[in-house]
Amino acid sequence: MKRRSRNLVSFDSPWVFDQGTVRIFEPDDGADREETSRRVRNGQHKTPFMLETGSERQLLFTRASVQSTMSIDAPDALVTPYTREMMSFLLFGPEPRHIVMIGLGGGSIAKFCYRNLPGARLTAVEVDTDVIALRDEFFLPVDDDRFRVVHADGANFVASLQEPVDVMLVDAFDAEGIAPSLATSNFYSDACARLVDNGVLVMNLSGERSRYPTHLRRLRRTFGNRLLLLPITSSDNVLAFAFKGDLPDIASAAFEHCAAELQARLQLEFPQYLQRLRQRHDLAGVPQ
Repeated sequence: MKRRSRNLVSFDSPWVFDQGTVRIFEPDDGADREETSRRVRNGQHKTPFMLETGSERQLLFTRASVQSTMSIDAPDALVTPYTREMMSFLLFGPEPRHIVMIGLGGGSIAKFCYRNLPGARLTAVEVDTDVIALRDEFFLPVDDDRFRVVHADGANFVASLQEPVDVMLVDAFDAEGIAPSLATSNFYSDACARLVDNGVLVMNLSGERSRYPTHLRRLRRTFGNRLLLLPITSSDNVLAFAFKGDLPDIASAAFEHCAAELQARLQLEFPQYLQRLRQRHDLAGVPQ
């Protein structure tokens, strides 16, 4: 897609307990730096912004809504725990051919996959042009034959997708939580239809926990009991893994061997993720 060029304005963080430098697009109405800072402090701004400390750069929608965190010294590293644990999809297929990511954010998972999964083709779908316009600030690779960023609504993109997908990663939020267009039964059924026979959908559930049962109920209507849940211990996030084919037998010793190999290759705690998946796969609490 054609890059959108916008100027950024910078100022000291207006929050005592979140020190650093705020960088945000210049307002279209020509507001000066002081007024822009006031709007950010009061949550009256209309575009995403960055908060930069000496070591990290964050993408935020609001002060309380951090979308992505990047280490400035290691921009391809996975900083937040849920992004690292989302990579657990590799336990179920270590060599995916096509990964579709619904929601770009700061591109943490996209960059990690681009660097570490050279055999995979990556498609990132993002509805917010301002998020896409910040891709260079988060050192995303340029579009090429392995990677592309698509400006589209995720649900519409999936509904019209013609290519088979090995892995679908759903991590799409607005300032209020999960993107509304993804909170429908049609989205889950369309996603399932696009997956290959042994494909997996991984959804990050975050935000207001009272909303989780609705998504889990809709996932279950489409995928039946072929679900695994992985709560993230250091946050309120819950990862839902939904399988188009049979539910994997994660008690099998083959998974332990796979986890050990992945840990050695990618330096992520796959054996730990596997053990926690084994502890959390009971669906008794998932609504029908």
